[in-house]
Amino acid sequence: MFDYDVTVIGGGPAGLAAAISAHDNGAKALVIEREERLGGMLKQCIHDGFGLSRFGERLAGPEYVERFMTELYKRNIDAMLRTFVTRVEKLPDGFCVVTVNGEGLKKIYTKTLVLATGCRERTAKQVFIHGTRPAGVFTAGTAQHFTNRLGVMPTKRCVILGSGDIGLIMARRLTLEGAEVLGVYEINPTPSGLTRNIHQCLYDYDIPLYLSHTVTRVFGADRLEAVEICEVDENLRPIKGTEKRVECDALIVSVGLIPENELAESIGVSLDGHTGGPVCDGQLMTSVPGVFSCGNALHVNDLVDFVSASGEEAGKNAALFAAKSQRRVNINIGGEFLYLVPQQLDLEADNSKITFYFRSKKVLGKSTLRLKVDGAEVWKRRYPLLRPPEMQQLVLDMNKFGISESSDVRFEIEVAE
Repeated sequence: MFDYDVTVIGGGPAGLAAAISAHDNGAKALVIEREERLGGMLKQCIHDGFGLSRFGERLAGPEYVERFMTELYKRNIDAMLRTFVTRVEKLPDGFCVVTVNGEGLKKIYTKTLVLATGCRERTAKQVFIHGTRPAGVFTAGTAQHFTNRLGVMPTKRCVILGSGDIGLIMARRLTLEGAEVLGVYEINPTPSGLTRNIHQCLYDYDIPLYLSHTVTRVFGADRLEAVEICEVDENLRPIKGTEKRVECDALIVSVGLIPENELAESIGVSLDGHTGGPVCDGQLMTSVPGVFSCGNALHVNDLVDFVSASGEEAGKNAALFAAKSQRRVNINIGGEFLYLVPQQLDLEADNSKITFYFRSKKVLGKSTLRLKVDGAEVWKRRYPLLRPPEMQQLVLDMNKFGISESSDVRFEIEVAE
């Protein structure tokens, strides 16, 4: 006897979309969320710009996720809040999810799992910033939580390290709240955030962006007093003699996100070294049958619309899952790719509408994306510009290319001369 057909771990936009989709495809679904409210990171993202692709409107984060919460409640889908998953046990025909909350320990038996656990931010120590350990060093998400949810200003005069989207948005937010943002320092020669955020959050507010610069040291005892800034060379190594001390009371770090997949690893899910997320097929099923992945746990998305879309796909396929033999073929990529998802195809599944997401490794001008099967080109698309921060999406009918288990399936990017 199973308590649920589909159990979704994570109650952010991906998890909510997955649970709704699973329910609409005939499954009894459950959402498990460790926080006191559903919504994930969007609860604190009060800026607009969400939902342009999906709803054709500029919604704030809470507005966007509220639409999914409303649909969840309409369907009376079960949700366990303030609940932590401590482990998952594989059963012959399903899974046992062990949880802990205020009521104690509970075991939930489910046929399939959808992992919608999102991602976490890299910290200052993970990018090897030396010095003391004073108060005033925050990740961008923590600064956002303080400002938008707690109503507490974390800084009056700050430096932002990294030009990721959350850092850019916080540069604008803190400026609007009266703080002085001295500059955004990016170690790479090109910005890491979306072009629209560079313009709307920095240029519109005269906040300087310094490329090929990084923070190498922090100073202060109880509270941050200053940071050391250095220029870097083409190998991203600090250049001696370029050190500059900048007085500030906070360092806000926006240096990338890491998909949360410790739970996935614990049950034997294979991870992709490029994305940090699971290796999956066109139905978003991982290497463990019955376990699906979606949203930022699968790979870091730049738009929440894509997060919801992958959640819906994972939820639908989890609801329709039936144990059967698989015939998987790997999808290979050329050296110009940062990554491509999904990484495999199950030839026993319906591959007539596979959604691929990819990023280029560096900024590329006019380029052609080519799909080759056993060396022969079967499809191509031209792009005027490819940038690593801007994820690309494409939908292909993979059934029509005559792919077999022995096929060499490869995507390549060819840059125009």
